Amino acid sequence: MITVHDLEIRVGARLLMSEVSFQVTAGDRIGLVGRNGAGKTTLTKVLSGTLQPSSGSVEISGELGYLPQDTQTGDAEEKVISRILSARGLDALLVRLRRAEEDMADMSITDAQREKAMARYVRIDAELETRGGYAAEAEAKRMAANLGIPDRLLEQGLGTLSGGQRRRVELARILFSQADTMILDEPTNHLDADSVVWLREYLLTYRGGLIVISHDVQLVEQVVNKVFYLDANRSVIDMYNMGWKLYQRQREDDEKRRRRERANAEKKAGALTAQAEKMRAKATKAVAAQNMLKRAERMMDGVEEERRTDKVASLRFPKPAPCGKTPLMAQDLSKSYGSLEIFTGVDLAIDRGSKVVILGLNGAGKTTLLRILAGVSDSDTGGIVPGHGLRIGYYAQEHETLDGDRTVLENMMSAAVELPEVEARKILGSFLFTGDDVHKPARVLSGGEKTRLALATLVVSSANVLLLDEPTNNLDPASRQEILGALANFEGAVVLVSHDPGAVRALSPERVLVMPDAVEDLWNDTYEELIQLA
Repeated sequence: MITVHDLEIRVGARLLMSEVSFQVTAGDRIGLVGRNGAGKTTLTKVLSGTLQPSSGSVEISGELGYLPQDTQTGDAEEKVISRILSARGLDALLVRLRRAEEDMADMSITDAQREKAMARYVRIDAELETRGGYAAEAEAKRMAANLGIPDRLLEQGLGTLSGGQRRRVELARILFSQADTMILDEPTNHLDADSVVWLREYLLTYRGGLIVISHDVQLVEQVVNKVFYLDANRSVIDMYNMGWKLYQRQREDDEKRRRRERANAEKKAGALTAQAEKMRAKATKAVAAQNMLKRAERMMDGVEEERRTDKVASLRFPKPAPCGKTPLMAQDLSKSYGSLEIFTGVDLAIDRGSKVVILGLNGAGKTTLLRILAGVSDSDTGGIVPGHGLRIGYYAQEHETLDGDRTVLENMMSAAVELPEVEARKILGSFLFTGDDVHKPARVLSGGEKTRLALATLVVSSANVLLLDEPTNNLDPASRQEILGALANFEGAVVLVSHDPGAVRALSPERVLVMPDAVEDLWNDTYEELIQLA
């Protein structure tokens, strides 16, 4: 399926990994793990052929399905169902079949032309049946429904969908493709609880080769039967031929063994060094002393170093800029796409320091509402009333607030034009962007790196109203804890959209807005059950 030989990957001058070799065969369900920025997403891009390695080779046999973190592929005018069916080439067949039907029903053509259309219809119908026929179309629709794509969206163009809906469409397309090997980068992002459960069960029955990056612990525990740990400190991949729980136990045992072996080696090398130092004073024993020192060095070279603790981005929101009692108000907002009404009559007042959670099923308009509040999109009716001193900080789930053509540092400087470059670099360093990393264009960053950069721009914005759309997506557990701690201590107002119950608990919201009906209520624990379903 996938054969990797002596792979080396660099980003600029930074070495991500070297001398990496492995195979992915049918039945392998590999969990690719490592801290944010270690190179997991970059590796999947190399494996999928969208990025070239510095050296080494990647050989693919059979069909490969690749789900990147940023899924903006496909024609904006293409219908959702056609996009999914295109994975097996069925979309083009159905278009040709419909055209033949139209020609057959056209009363203006000659009998000979109608006969040709009928013959064409029979040929196309036979080919369609060979490829699974109408049963395949029904299968695609079931798969879409299981991933939270309702029937009403199937005939819409891709351009009318939210970022989360587009991602679910691409996931459905890849699963429908029956690819021999799949590479899935954070496949549970934007899925509700039922869809995540369905995906886990589907992947358990998948017979091809699978590489998955996911911070969904239950998915990794249930699905993965091998673990590849990308060690950013050593630029290597440690491979474990076992499931997740055994891997965690093995890794802990490995760390204990490393510490024990190193302590013993240090003790012996220390004794040899001390003895050599005593002997060096005597000319007759200088050679022996030198040999003892060399032996001590070899002894230390022969033991593995303890793994250094992975660095974690340090996130603390500063004191928000002063503002009036109600810095942000929305009145009579509505939004439709064509004939599809998303929501109507939304009224919302965000008071200074208030905490609000927006809930609703996928497609209820949560992201659309947040974009309108942020001033990124326009509502069809009503409007936004900014209060005194309003300063908005908007975190978009698809990172569209970042300029992909600008560097990390340039994005940071544009978020706070008065910030000195030295201070900007210092803050970026606390978000793990150091050295040449600050000169990388934002478009090449992984999802986790984009998340860190977007959060860093919020930190320097002095915002008094934060609009956060799934801010914990793409984050490793340690980084996630950092943002939850920062949320808990932020003194400004927060409007949060999240499938993450931990993020909502950290926020300690006072109010909830349930979409699409815009029902506002005081927060109570019964709403926590709706978070994952949303």
